[in-house]
Amino acid sequence: MSYSTLTSKGQMTLPKEVRDRFNLKAGDKLSVTVEDDRIVLAPVTLDFNDLTKILPRPEKTLSIEEIDRAIRRRAAARSK
Repeated sequence: MSYSTLTSKGQMTLPKEVRDRFNLKAGDKLSVTVEDDRIVLAPVTLDFNDLTKILPRPEKTLSIEEIDRAIRRRAAARSK
């Protein structure tokens, strides 16, 4: 768990490990929401390519044909 200190001006610095994990840079925007008794920060300026740094790599890469077959199987199963 990482910690950050709130300054007298209401500012804080995100720990480096958090910035690195989400590839956050100076100027990036974060949304701030309250959930029950927690403050939740979420990046809102992520580029699509940044998602590859957050999401785990798939165990197996599928071809387009394999993806199409899986979609057809799933659609057939739902129509039954």
